[in-house]
Parts: sequence; structure tokens; C-alpha cells
Amino acid sequence: MISNKLDAKDLEGADLDAAELGDELYEHHRIVVDKGQELLRIDKFLLGRLRNTSRNKVQEAIRALAVEVNGAPVKPNYRVKPQDTITITLPEPPHEGKVVPEEMPLDIRYEDAELLIVNKPAGLVVHPAYGHWQGTLVNGLAHHLANLPTGRNGEIRPGLVHRIDKDTSGLLVIGKTEFAMTHLSLQFFHHTIKRSYLALVWGTPPGPTGTIRGNIGRSLRDRKVQAVYPGGEQGKPAVTHYEVLESFGPVTLLRCVLETGRTHQIRAHMQYLGHPLFSDATYGGDRIRVGQNTGTYRAFVENAFQLMPRQALHALSLGFVHPTSGEQIYFEAELPEDFAIVLAKWRNWAG
Repeated sequence: MISNKLDAKDLEGADLDAAELGDELYEHHRIVVDKGQELLRIDKFLLGRLRNTSRNKVQEAIRALAVEVNGAPVKPNYRVKPQDTITITLPEPPHEGKVVPEEMPLDIRYEDAELLIVNKPAGLVVHPAYGHWQGTLVNGLAHHLANLPTGRNGEIRPGLVHRIDKDTSGLLVIGKTEFAMTHLSLQFFHHTIKRSYLALVWGTPPGPTGTIRGNIGRSLRDRKVQAVYPGGEQGKPAVTHYEVLESFGPVTLLRCVLETGRTHQIRAHMQYLGHPLFSDATYGGDRIRVGQNTGTYRAFVENAFQLMPRQALHALSLGFVHPTSGEQIYFEAELPEDFAIVLAKWRNWAG
């Protein structure tokens, strides 16, 4: 029996510029070996059971400890036995169709043979999808990383292991090899990658620190929006931790740390808490939520909206274990100009 734990429906929202996706960007198979199975090396066994894969991909997954038998990682020479339960975690297959390489400026903060860190500007779509087949970060990466291994049916696969929204700025890690992609994907799956975001929200959340827990899934009213289901009746578990950095009265600057990686997680969780992100049109933050909607204050807020016509969310930091060196590495990206200007305006207004 083979079951794919990454439901195809989870990929239907690729045109949402899915935010903060981590543990959903790969296939997760479970195979229960038949009673009559003869002893066979696991790499050969998996090559015959998994569609559209290669021996190299299977071996790299085993080397990255992405293949477990009965709950424990195994070596490539392990011989599969009847009734074994095999779990395989692999990077997400690419979208249908070819990725067209496009030359574009990329703000690369680090690069070596295994991975690169890119600082994505707001307004840039990460992955090609319906309505955005060209001009995406992936198109630029396909040009920059021309020697990446090909994916299914020969498509160029430029190493994505997570994404951030089109209108969210900040850091992304890109795997340049099959091994790096699988290794990084596993770190996302086990929630060991450390990610923090800066978010400007309406109002002041309760306490200097807090944790938001509530399943996140596609809204039953609007499939382009994510909703929070605190009772767990829909969606998947999601946990967001926040810390108040500065309070300006009507708005507050938060540092958010993701324990899970769901689509629009911070945006949906903060709306659920009653504190949507400033200027977030999708989740109700693009209108005055605190204070009188009149006079000088109204003009001030509308000017801030014009200066930053997107959600006030920035992927500030990334920390993870390097796939080959085993070292813990950490990166930060400064606020982009629009966010910095709006933050300074609120700081001056409060002062």
C-alpha cells in the first residue's frame, strides 16, 4: 500500500503565493511491504515502487536520513523484508510545465556548492503558477543555477524548500543539490529550522509575549484566504509565537517565530487574534482598525498605506544546520525601505 500524505489538493493553492510553507513542500510516502516480498535492497525496492523518480534521488534521500524503516533511518544496503513499514520524505515535485530561465537581479546573501540564501523583495512571486508563469523568483533562480539537477519529466527544479508570499519581503534558502534539498526539507518537516519575522499589526496583542494555536486551512467562504479553526475541525495544526518589540498605540511591532509552516500562517493567526497586519488587504488590515477615522490621523494612516501598499511582514532571519558541514548557520536581512519608512513614521507619530 502506498499513500501520499501530501494531498494533491494542497497544491491547488500554488497561485496563492503560499506563505511560510515549510513542511508541505515535499512528498511524504508510506509503504507497507507485502507479505510475500523477497529480500531486496531498499534503493532498488523504492525505485520500483515510486513513480517518476531516479536511483540517484532515492540514494540521496537515504543518505539524508529521509528514508526510515519501522521508524529508524537505514543505509542503502538495507534489505527490505515482508511487512516492513517504509516512510519516505522527498522534496516537492515541480509544477506542471517547464520553468523558463530568466535573467534578473537577485539579492544573494550567501552561496556555496550546496545552497544559497536570497533576500526576496516584496512584489516578487516566488513560484510560477496560474497567472504568474514568468517573472518569478524561480525563473530567476533557474537562470542563475543553470546546472541544477532536473526534476520530473526533465523540468528545471531550482531548489525551493519553502516560500514566502508575493508581498512579503525577506530571506529564503534554496537547495542547489538533491541532497541539500532533501536535508533542508527534513529540517522544515521536523521544525528545527529557526525562522523569525517582523510584523506590524493593528492594536496591541495581549502580553509582552504570546502563542497562537489554531488549525489553519482554506476558508470555506473564499478559497484564496486561509481561516483559523481553533477546534481542529478543518485545516492543519499551526503554532505562532510572538514578542512585542515596540508599541506605537494604534499599531505594534512584533517579532514572530514560526513553530509550523502553513500558508499565510502569521497573517491568518494575527487576524484571528484581532490584530491583522497593517496594510494587509486580504485579512482586513488595509483600513483603520484602531483610532478615529477622521482628520489628521486619517490622512497620516492613508499616507502610510500609500507608502507601503502591502502587508507589513518581513522574513527577518533563518537559522539551520548546513547539509554537508553540519554547522549551525544564521542569517538576517534588514528591513526593506518601504517597511523602514512606515515604521519610522509611526515611531515619530507616537513620540
